Amino acid sequence: MGKTLEVGDKAPTFKTKDQDGKTVSLSDFKGKKLVLYFYPKDDTPGCTLEACAFRDDVSKYRRAGAEVVGVSFDAPSSHTKFRAKYALPFTLISDEERKVAEAYGVYVEKNLYGKKTMGIRRSTFLIDARGRIAAIFPKVKPQGHSEEVLAALRRIRAGVTR
Repeated sequence: MGKTLEVGDKAPTFKTKDQDGKTVSLSDFKGKKLVLYFYPKDDTPGCTLEACAFRDDVSKYRRAGAEVVGVSFDAPSSHTKFRAKYALPFTLISDEERKVAEAYGVYVEKNLYGKKTMGIRRSTFLIDARGRIAAIFPKVKPQGHSEEVLAALRRIRAGVTR
């Protein structure tokens, strides 16, 4: 497990496949703000709620110069179905090797009904146009999260750091 990331740190680079099998890397978003959100599994209740909220607000993100990208361990084919089912207008990247989640410190031990497993801790990173982490949302609750990220994006645009 890598070090815990903090606001101001350089965002860890990544290179992996999206829902179409196309290679996506952090450098593809150079000069833009990036909302990189990690979620456990395609087409599950909490993950669907979160994805649909980002979908519904995507025009607000784009007006603010930000792109939204979801990350889970699901295969590209699963992402393709999930995007189509819910008309998600943003990229979903497949982290089947868990390298992106490890780099961002969100691949953690989870305890579900007394059973310990490794998985993604639902988290979001707002990365600025210079590739630095501008805000971190650990242990996200899907309900209301998109609004929370948009508020942080507005504060950052206004030059407010808290």
